[in-house]
Amino acid sequence: MNKPKNQILIVDDEPDIREVLELTLGRMNLETRSASNLEEARHLIEDYKFDLCLTDMRLPDGNGIELVRHIQDKHPYLPVAVITAFGNMETAVAALKAGAFDFVSKPLDLNDLRNIVRAALRVGQAPVAKTAVSSGEAPETGTGARKMLGQSAAVEKVRAMIERLARGQAPVYIAGESGTGKELAARLIHELGPRADKPFVPVNCGAIPESLMESEFFGHKKGSFTGAVTDKDGLFKAADGGTLFLDEVGDLPLSMQVKLLRAIQEKSVRPVGAQSEIKVDVRILSATHKNLHDLVAQGKFRQDLYYRLNVIELMIPPLRDRVEDIPLLAEALCRKLSDNMGMKPPRLTTDAAEALQRYSFAGNVRELENTLERALTLCNGTEITAQDLQLHVAVDESEAETVMGGKESLDDYLERIERATIEKALAQTQQNKTAAAKLLGISFRALRYKLEKLGIE
Repeated sequence: MNKPKNQILIVDDEPDIREVLELTLGRMNLETRSASNLEEARHLIEDYKFDLCLTDMRLPDGNGIELVRHIQDKHPYLPVAVITAFGNMETAVAALKAGAFDFVSKPLDLNDLRNIVRAALRVGQAPVAKTAVSSGEAPETGTGARKMLGQSAAVEKVRAMIERLARGQAPVYIAGESGTGKELAARLIHELGPRADKPFVPVNCGAIPESLMESEFFGHKKGSFTGAVTDKDGLFKAADGGTLFLDEVGDLPLSMQVKLLRAIQEKSVRPVGAQSEIKVDVRILSATHKNLHDLVAQGKFRQDLYYRLNVIELMIPPLRDRVEDIPLLAEALCRKLSDNMGMKPPRLTTDAAEALQRYSFAGNVRELENTLERALTLCNGTEITAQDLQLHVAVDESEAETVMGGKESLDDYLERIERATIEKALAQTQQNKTAAAKLLGISFRALRYKLEKLGIE
């Protein structure tokens, strides 16, 4: 028996546009029905089951965003792609914010249209992977990297948002402190969506030298500059059809922000030394631990790029806002770390679990993992105690009294605090001195001097 054809609803008041869309989709072996206004579209949606809706933005009795909102309210699993006027990014962004799956600009690029249609029709397959994000239970050994663990209200909200965002193509800005799991959230959005079978390409924007950024992002042609001995595809091309995750996007210099904005808006890139642009189909996810809104106010981040990246914001809560999840996270991390070390996972004692929940993890889940990795090397092999965790508690009044009472000199006291702070920063960054210096807010040279002065290896 032949598989039934997918049903597409076309909403446009221009007969010529409807005809082009019907012919193009018909050649893709898809069945279409058409409406010339909002009222007709609403009736058809109630009478038939559609797999995709393509709607123009300007209609005789309203606009496409009204239809997007109606479908989001009544048929949330029906993807909607909006047709916008060329260059009108404000309208496109408004449609994405309202819940549109994607947009295509007039005059219609039929290749773009086909890509959007194929991606939208794959959305229905996404729930197969749903358990990767919805489970709050501890995973089997080795699968922790694919889970958003926890049973707190805060993490439940994040999981629900990830599932919703995975069904669209809108750019998502993932906000949160260092170590909260922003890249994990980005990977889940990718893996639960229609691009799951295509590349997920993460890039740390702060780790690329400014002189190489254009080449790294857009690629280059052989001989375009000293050292360009072969043609090279950039990160956009590597992520073609999939997802490009721009981590620490707040570190991009202004000169690169302009070029990035153009690449996102035009959906094309020009390799260094090339005469023409290359079309790319990439979903953009971005993140930073910095406050982008503040950077915009300070003139360090372009406002137009900010609004293009921050179509939808996903906030990842810090660990201190989901303390009840710490035992579950600790158990899963212990199992993963023990497996990597080739040992049987030790039991976390009650006093250790309580100590973890009392501790304020400035480095969030990443610091929790580093703490447990250290504890695994110190424990007796069968259980982890509070002592094995070696958690440095915050300075309290009794410590201040020790200094004031003359039991410890001020210099000794300050050196002890400085040493503990630096060691904590190194632990949070897995002994990466460059990252630790950044976390401490000092230069790499200053950190190197302090390490030598304090005798820290």
